[in-house]
Amino acid sequence: MPVFDPYSPALDADPFPIYRELRDAHPCFWSTHANMWVLTRHEDVAHALKDWQTYSSASGNLMDELPNRAGATLGTTDPPRHDRLRALVQHAFVRRNLSFLEGDIRAAAQDAIARIAGRGQFDFIADFSSLVTVKALFRLLGLPPGEDAVVREKAVLMVQSDPVTRGKGPEHIAAYQWMQAYAEKVIAERRANPTGDLISQFSLAEIDGDRLDEREVLLTTTTLIMAGIESLGGFLAMFALNLADHPEARRRCAADPALIPHAIDESLRFNTSAQRFKRRLTRDTQLHAQTMRQGDFVCLAFGAANRDERKFLDPDRYDIDRRPMGHLGFGGGVHACLGAPIAKLAAQLCMEEFLAAIPDFARAESTLPWLPSSTFRSPMRLLLTR
Repeated sequence: MPVFDPYSPALDADPFPIYRELRDAHPCFWSTHANMWVLTRHEDVAHALKDWQTYSSASGNLMDELPNRAGATLGTTDPPRHDRLRALVQHAFVRRNLSFLEGDIRAAAQDAIARIAGRGQFDFIADFSSLVTVKALFRLLGLPPGEDAVVREKAVLMVQSDPVTRGKGPEHIAAYQWMQAYAEKVIAERRANPTGDLISQFSLAEIDGDRLDEREVLLTTTTLIMAGIESLGGFLAMFALNLADHPEARRRCAADPALIPHAIDESLRFNTSAQRFKRRLTRDTQLHAQTMRQGDFVCLAFGAANRDERKFLDPDRYDIDRRPMGHLGFGGGVHACLGAPIAKLAAQLCMEEFLAAIPDFARAESTLPWLPSSTFRSPMRLLLTR
């Protein structure tokens, strides 16, 4: 039998062979290492994302959930509570014109590029993507300047897992508690002196007299900081990695920036940083001759579904001319990522600036250090040469 272990460094290094084996021979697989079922075919994962009545998010959506988070965020609630939360959070997004971010993102990208000017080797993550994403997030949410580095450090720790204890370790919980205390302080300041930022909008968002309660505002803010820093930063690193590994695609994007949005979608399909999320079954379910029981956890393997040849032609080929309709890089169903437009805009602007300044680059290391996370997959360091 195959081994699917979301805590294994070998899986982080190259998950695609085991994904293919599971799709072909064990599409509904009980993993003793993860203690849950694993779905790897696109049709099954996409169906589970739509069938929230059976595949519930109310017990948490991260493979290793953070304490007291389930039931109070967009990703950890089911309708009708999810619909209420989403409407209020989306109302805050809609009320804030996000076009102002373009200038800030371009300026942050140009500033980071200036710092590595003349260097033959640099770390794309430490020297570019993390700097830009943190500045963009601080501007969007209205976070006070001065603690950029520590906020990023805590956000990255929050999404990690301990491969030895196979769960969240004390340092990950401590980072989460620090982030909650930090967010609580910022929320109090914004309530006292509201501005046009998203935290102010969350605090004040109201539809027909309904508003987010204190816990919902706190956990929504905490989750957005975590997702904004790690998810966007991780995706930018994976995008740069894909372009480094496929020089023809990189050359074409550098020569014609209009291709970058297509390359973004193909990167989200080909090598998404959001690899695996979980659900909990509300009823017994039959799938591929297997009986999954009520209360069992199910891993929805987005990274596997996005390489399913039943959905995508020649899925292991990175092709920026592909139009990968239906990829699950931003999830799907009622829990499709609300921040997807912002993430795609930020990635496009960052890479336009980066490729304009550094059109030729290659990996300096054949082996990468991967983030120890059961949910996300992205490099901790990406050394590039030019």
